[in-house]
Amino acid sequence: MRAPTSLVARVIQTVVFILVIGGIFVASATWLNGRQAARQSYDRILLGAANTIAEGLRVREGVPFVDLPVAAFELLAQAPDDRVYYSIVGPSETLISGFGDTGVAKAAAGLRGVQYFDAALQAEDARFVRVPRLFAEREFSGEVTVIVGQTLRARQAMAMDLMLDAVLPMALAGIALLAMAWLAVRTAVRPLDAVADDLARRDPRDLTPMPLAGLPRELQIMLESLNRFMGRLDRQIDAMRNLISDTAHQLRTPVAAIRVQAETLHDEGSAPERERALERLLARTRSLGALLDQLLARALVIHRTDSAPRVSLDLREIALDIVESRDHELIAPGKEVRLLIGEEAVLVEAEAFSVTEAAKNLLNNALKHGQAPIVVSVAQEGAEAWLWVQDAGAGPAADLAARLGGRFERSASSQEGSAGLGLSIVGAVATAFGGRVAFEKVESGFRAALVLPLVEERA
Repeated sequence: MRAPTSLVARVIQTVVFILVIGGIFVASATWLNGRQAARQSYDRILLGAANTIAEGLRVREGVPFVDLPVAAFELLAQAPDDRVYYSIVGPSETLISGFGDTGVAKAAAGLRGVQYFDAALQAEDARFVRVPRLFAEREFSGEVTVIVGQTLRARQAMAMDLMLDAVLPMALAGIALLAMAWLAVRTAVRPLDAVADDLARRDPRDLTPMPLAGLPRELQIMLESLNRFMGRLDRQIDAMRNLISDTAHQLRTPVAAIRVQAETLHDEGSAPERERALERLLARTRSLGALLDQLLARALVIHRTDSAPRVSLDLREIALDIVESRDHELIAPGKEVRLLIGEEAVLVEAEAFSVTEAAKNLLNNALKHGQAPIVVSVAQEGAEAWLWVQDAGAGPAADLAARLGGRFERSASSQEGSAGLGLSIVGAVATAFGGRVAFEKVESGFRAALVLPLVEERA
């Protein structure tokens, strides 16, 4: 596989590409402008030489003649490497002086007035100007045409010089720009090297947030996302560790008890004793099943609060679902459960399964440890949404109420099958969605509530 291109190399390649494209554009524009400037300059020289020759024309004994002025050729000498051409033609295409090049004459045929034209001069491209002079004298009347031309070497050299004068400084500036771009990019990516070193030196189990102080804003945005990901991963790993630890710790006693009960059942000879041992064995297996259900439910809730998308939920619907499911009739037959909700929506941003599990655990806790009637209700209090379950009992002691919500915290009245994880699940859901768990004694009993931030209803 090809090694990946570094960020510095990519930026430098982009800068080089921009400079090359810009250089081609500037060189082309300068070349065109230089050609135009050279054409205008040397066209003026041609015109000046032709006018000087035309001013030297005279008529003697009815015949036009010329005494070639030195100044005309001094003007043309400003392009010393170019071939020079001149011709003076009278009426009826009579050559008075100069060179009689048929190709030039053919190119000038049909032109009127002062005109520039291009033609070949001894198989080389050249530029010409035609200047007429009209005589109206007694001895001679008619038009005498002066044609002066030169090849294009000086023009091309001038255009090239103008282009190089513009391109060379730009090339030097481009090299300086490349050096500055390299330094700027190296300086910009230096924090990435520090981040890479930090990650390389970390212990594989270290998922603490990476420091953001002093880093560029773009890198801070990336590291904030990485820190959030590591936070979610840390919570998932912590939940997995807790599940393994809790399972190993909590299953040891029930499994040992089941083994003892099974051995007792095996050794008992009388039917009544075998019946009692069987009942104790069934009670232990039910307790073990309840413990496993709560351990798995807690791990699943913690996983979903980090991975499942959050949506707008109406807590009234959650309360209605857990009451209408009638699961409480199996948990505590005969205990009255009431539902108290209003007509206005109570919205939160959360995950439906996790909030439903938390609400079920609040209800189950009240059914197991509280006194009827049990009331499930939803209410708004300021900027908070409350989903609470209230029973008619006195509630736990003050010292235990302060510890409720921790793992494996149980009251003295807890049944053997209770694992003490129900309110822990409620606490995990509240923390995940920026809320809290509230316990309070009220006039008519004891209330446990899941409290989440309230959100406004979207139009």
